Amino acid sequence: MGPVGADPDADALDIIRHSLREAEERSNTDALTGLANRRSLDEFLRSAQIAAMEKDEPLSILLIDIDHFKKFNDSYGHQVGDQVLRLVGKVLRESLRAIDLAARYGGEELIAVLPGTDVELCAAAAERIRCRIAEARLTRRTTGQPIASVTVSIGVAQFRLAESADALVERCDRALYEAKRMGRNRTVSECEIAESATAA
Repeated sequence: MGPVGADPDADALDIIRHSLREAEERSNTDALTGLANRRSLDEFLRSAQIAAMEKDEPLSILLIDIDHFKKFNDSYGHQVGDQVLRLVGKVLRESLRAIDLAARYGGEELIAVLPGTDVELCAAAAERIRCRIAEARLTRRTTGQPIASVTVSIGVAQFRLAESADALVERCDRALYEAKRMGRNRTVSECEIAESATAA
């Protein structure tokens, strides 16, 4: 029998509420990295675009691709590949502000949305993230054996008035592709692509 005055219905409701909260969190979170999933990303980016237009503030995104990710899986197994993804996700999450969103975009790609941030500031944040990841050291959990250092390529782009989320991500992806084309382990912003096209 519970304490005098305790309401068993209230306890049951609390348990149900807690379970619903946890279920909602799971449905918005990528299980492996603990970052937001695509569904959460889409909702957040849509809201951030509307806010940027209403407040006339900048909004930028960065797209991260883990360099030679297949090599980690092939050389060490999928558990190590998962470890690499978790490491990159952790560094990304810890490097952002509370108002930013970090999400798993798919496969070995992660994305971050930075409200109130122009492309230069976003590129600087991306470069700090890239350096932190390159400095991190991973060891294989089962053997303690060091794992080859992890590097990432990052593309950066700034939202243009009234463009779609897909168009913004596509421009960011072009900058990411350029970072990979230039030898990986670097950050490239869309401005650098525009400048090199003008210089050509």
